[in-house]
Amino acid sequence: MELEDQWWKGQLAADIYQALRCKFLQCAIYKHLQLCNLKELKLPSYKGQSPQLNLRRYFADLIAIICNRFCLCPAARHLAVYLLDLFMDRYDVTMQQLHIVSLSCLLLASKFEEREDRVPKLETLNSLGCMSSMNLVLTKQGLLHMELLLLETFSWNLYLPTAAHFIDYYLSVGVLDGDLHDGWPLASLEKTKLYMAKYADYFLEVSLQDHIFLCFAPSLVAAACVAASRLILHLSPSWPARLQRLTGYAWENLTPCAEKLLIAHDSDVKEANKQQCLQQQQSQALLHSSGQPAAASQFLQLPSMQFPQNALQAGPAAGHRSAPYLQGPAGPQQSDTQASAACLDPKPGVPSRAYPVSMHYSYQAPCFDR
Repeated sequence: MELEDQWWKGQLAADIYQALRCKFLQCAIYKHLQLCNLKELKLPSYKGQSPQLNLRRYFADLIAIICNRFCLCPAARHLAVYLLDLFMDRYDVTMQQLHIVSLSCLLLASKFEEREDRVPKLETLNSLGCMSSMNLVLTKQGLLHMELLLLETFSWNLYLPTAAHFIDYYLSVGVLDGDLHDGWPLASLEKTKLYMAKYADYFLEVSLQDHIFLCFAPSLVAAACVAASRLILHLSPSWPARLQRLTGYAWENLTPCAEKLLIAHDSDVKEANKQQCLQQQQSQALLHSSGQPAAASQFLQLPSMQFPQNALQAGPAAGHRSAPYLQGPAGPQQSDTQASAACLDPKPGVPSRAYPVSMHYSYQAPCFDR
């Protein structure tokens, strides 16, 4: 019998979490639930020595775009990218082969994490626009051969935990009634939880963008995503005792990872502001050149999200950029062609506060409407 959607709220949540952390395989065959350990303590080593490391970002984005297209769960997406990282770290793969490897990692991860009816079909994959633009046609034999090679590479073991496997458990106590926002009691616990979940999901996706996050344990990355979200939302204490007990990480353990997440977020915000200024200048130029008010349809095309939707780029950018599938934490997950507006502007009269993450970095965080 499958686990319930909100497994972290059940009585077995603590046991499942310990199994994830401690690499102890425990299967309750005669019960309605099977617990499978995902072996965090003995994950394969990652050295970051792939000759194609500069292409990693491109293929991570490709996997994410296809995952969004088929509405695959975050665990499948993160496992697919992790399998790709490990495989690239061990083999010198050509550009053409990397496309097949990436899609094979995606299929294996979706078969492992998703229901059977949600696993992408070969015909559907070949019909995607990104496939035709690359002049790439997948064959059943080619995919089976690559899946077999991947399974043999990982000794037929796909019990590999990622940050996505821990995040929901941590978020179950991410925000509680006793927390304060800018020193005041929370006006709406449910609204704060919603913002918290969106920011945590954003940071979780940011962690896929750079292989540097593979230096941290997946559970630590998930905990850092929660800590970074609390900092941006101005929640205090920044890392309450309950989260330290639940995750097993003290604040000083999270600082290096949380700092990298916040720097990436800061870069995204700056890029978004730059894009917004350019779009405003273009719309004003259009008004002056025509001498007539612009049609409402022109403004409807302007993105209202806080984070940019950049084109897919081969190789890492000079600075961190939001991947095409990353939606700003102020809004819910959306389709590729739609973006709903949701604002995280600071409240009038409330100054923006800097939260020191470490002595090297201090993040200037916007407040959210309480």
